[in-house]
Order: sequence, then structure tokens, then C-alpha cells
Amino acid sequence: MGGSAQHWRGEPGPGARTQWQKSLRRPGCYRLRAAGQGAGPEPSPSPPPRAFLYQIKIECYFTNAPGGSGICTGTSTTGGGRALRQRPGGVYVADTELGRPAPRGWNKDPAILAQMRGEADRFCRHNYEGVGCPVLERCRPKVKVSPMKSESQPHSHLLVCSVTGFYPSGIEIKWLKNGQEQTAGVVSTELLQNGDWTFQILVMLEMSPRRGDVYTCQVEHISLRGPLTVHWEAQSDSARSKMLTGVGGFVLGLIFLAPGLLIYLKNKKGERLRVGARH
Repeated sequence: MGGSAQHWRGEPGPGARTQWQKSLRRPGCYRLRAAGQGAGPEPSPSPPPRAFLYQIKIECYFTNAPGGSGICTGTSTTGGGRALRQRPGGVYVADTELGRPAPRGWNKDPAILAQMRGEADRFCRHNYEGVGCPVLERCRPKVKVSPMKSESQPHSHLLVCSVTGFYPSGIEIKWLKNGQEQTAGVVSTELLQNGDWTFQILVMLEMSPRRGDVYTCQVEHISLRGPLTVHWEAQSDSARSKMLTGVGGFVLGLIFLAPGLLIYLKNKKGERLRVGARH
């Protein structure tokens, strides 16, 4: 949902004209001020006898309709207890008793209605085209499973299921062990909102892995046609140590191979230079 506001402070004097000034604080905000007519410099502003705030807020309601259509409504309020709002059809209605006289004239003036519809359409369409996926589309979650040591119990492990980048926020995440849902030892973080309107969450399972056990993080979301699953299979201590030994041997081989490769390349470069000098 987006909104823009227009503000007018003070009371214009006789023969005053109005000017629109774009605010640098955020897009879509304008400040309306009164300025005296004439070629000379503007007189120093004097404190008005009565200050009030006139505000127009534009709200954008987006739908999943084909073509990405947005429903825009404009709401106008004043500090004197008057409150008006514009229905999707473009007609103004009063929310307070003091605001009842204004809609009678506004609804009969095509220029006012056209101006407000144009401003709402421009602002809402700009925001719709800029925000992309999260507003109207469904963003698929990205799922990753990572093991880590448990600090509470030395012989236990944690499996962390990281689910990120999904929209809307409604999501269901389960841990399965060999196809059976696990409820004990499951801890979840709060739903976190990213800066691009998508969400992320972590769901952890505390377990004692045994060889052959298969753990599954299962995610259900409205953007998916079916459950999304990521598997993790427990390894035996011997298999894990063999894997670590193989990785260590590969790294040591690279360490011993690198100096020899550098010496070989330097010798080849020296031979090319000597051959060039003879010619």
C-alpha cells in the first residue's frame, strides 16, 4: 500500500495565489503554500491568526486482477474536524458532520474529480510498476538446510532450515525424519521482513544423527504447486572422517604443488626470453 500527502499551512491573504512545491523528503509529497501576487519580493511572513493543516492522502489498493490493475482512493482531511474520502468510483463522501457541505460542490465539479483521479492514478501506477514482485505476485521461497553443532548438548546436532525470499508471509514448515514429522526439538525464529517486502524464517531441529537417517525440511507456500522439500542424510563417523581426510589431503597436495608449478613457469619464461635474444 502506498500513499502521498499534500499539505497547506496558514491562511492565504486577500488576492493570494497558490503554488505547488515538491517536497524533497519523499516522492509523492507536495506542500501547498500561499504566495502574494506582484513582481516585487514576497513580504516577510507573519504569524497567521489561526493555523491549520489541510491534507490530501492518496491510498493505493492493489489486486491480483489480470493486467495488474490497481484500485485507488483519495482521502481528504482538515484539522477542523472535517473528514472526506473518495470512493473507488470517484465520488466524495463525508465522514464527519462538518465535512458534509464540501462533497456537494466537489461531486458536481468534473475538473476536481478528474484532477484527483489523475493524481491517484499517477501515484499508484508509479508505485505498482516500481515495487515488482512483492505487491501483486507470489514469490517462491528459497530453502537451504545446514548442519551445526548444538551448544546445549555436546552429542547432539542442529539442522537449520533457512527459508528466505517468500511472499506473502503465510508459510508452513515441517521437519521430517525418515518420512515421519518431528515435533520435539523444533525451534523457530520469528518471521522477519526483508527490505524488499519479502520474508524469511529459520526453523531448527535438534537431533542425534545416526547413519542412514534422512532428515527433510518440507515447505508449503501459496507460490508453490506442491510441498518443497530439501533432504539431509546423516553420515557415520568413519565416513565423515574419511571425507575430512580426503579434503585435507587435497589441500596439502595443492600446497606442495604450487611452488613447483611456479618454478616451472618461471623456467619456461626464461627459455622463451633466451630464444628471442638469439634471433
